[in-house]
Amino acid sequence: MAAPLSLEHLTAHYGTTKVLDDLSLDVGAGELVSLLGASGCGKTTTLRLTAGFLAPTAGAIRLGDTDLTRLPAHRRNIGLVFQNYALFPHLSVLDNVAFGLKQRGMGSAERTRKADDMLQRVGLADLAERLPGELSGGQRQRVALARALVIEPQLLMFDEPLSNLDAKLRVDMRVEIRQLQRANGTTSVFVTHDQEEAFSISDRVAIMDAGRIRQFDTPEVLYQRPSNAFVARFVGFENLIPLTSATRQGSIVHAKGDGGISVVLDQEQLGAVPDRFTLATRPDGLRVSPDADAEGIPSTLGLRTYLGRAYHYQAETPAGHLVAAGPLSRPLDIGATARLVPELEQCCILPAEEAP
Repeated sequence: MAAPLSLEHLTAHYGTTKVLDDLSLDVGAGELVSLLGASGCGKTTTLRLTAGFLAPTAGAIRLGDTDLTRLPAHRRNIGLVFQNYALFPHLSVLDNVAFGLKQRGMGSAERTRKADDMLQRVGLADLAERLPGELSGGQRQRVALARALVIEPQLLMFDEPLSNLDAKLRVDMRVEIRQLQRANGTTSVFVTHDQEEAFSISDRVAIMDAGRIRQFDTPEVLYQRPSNAFVARFVGFENLIPLTSATRQGSIVHAKGDGGISVVLDQEQLGAVPDRFTLATRPDGLRVSPDADAEGIPSTLGLRTYLGRAYHYQAETPAGHLVAAGPLSRPLDIGATARLVPELEQCCILPAEEAP
């Protein structure tokens, strides 16, 4: 039966270096949650603490009704899928999958039956007698997944499991992992540095930085409504523009900024706009307009880059260096003056203290 995972105020050190800082996270029973962030953010340390390979300096780890904090790794009933597969090269595919069952004392006939069934589920039944060295990378990853699932763990954990695969196989494998995880209903934690991978496979994603979770939410909310500047930049909001509300009329807010910046915002699209705030946009969320009288951000255009669907312009503005998009039908030259007009469906509002 699936069990919820709770990490409660975890702190961890490597020597004198703090790598996790009062981290708390709740994963619902049957939920797949990804820990996403750059190298050194603490995501792998979180996995290792949960699996029992490291002990926390402070805090608690609970899986269902069981306190795992000081429990040895082999007693935690956790299935692990590693980046390097960690298969036994001298054992057949079938024996690799059955290994965890053998360690748990299951009889030969029963563990062979269960391993055969799991290989059938991952599409490798016809390769049961091969050695790992005779398999492709994708096949070896399926064996590793089958080995983790066959023990029927309460928690399944993935440590960058797809990073050694080519691009197309990564996409195929993440679909397979998600389908198997949903079919089993196993509570799962997936560690990755790849945003697309995390967003495509997860119910919720925890974006981490410097040993802390900066935002924990569904992929849709993270992508469209980041809560702070770090997460905004992480998910592609390159432009952060400090503004002040000048006038309000119904849902419409006229906002001003330094150097003649004047933009019109609609709270029905953006949510509540405070008196002081930061407008965050992706490059495609700032439209280049040659109309000098348009409401927007005055700019001088720099390098123009062709992206197929549009041009992207490096622009110098009173709010600093911004990146904006312009139509292919009307390219503008380096040095041209233009207004950058926000496209509200690709913007979000951040607190004023998050201004750069």
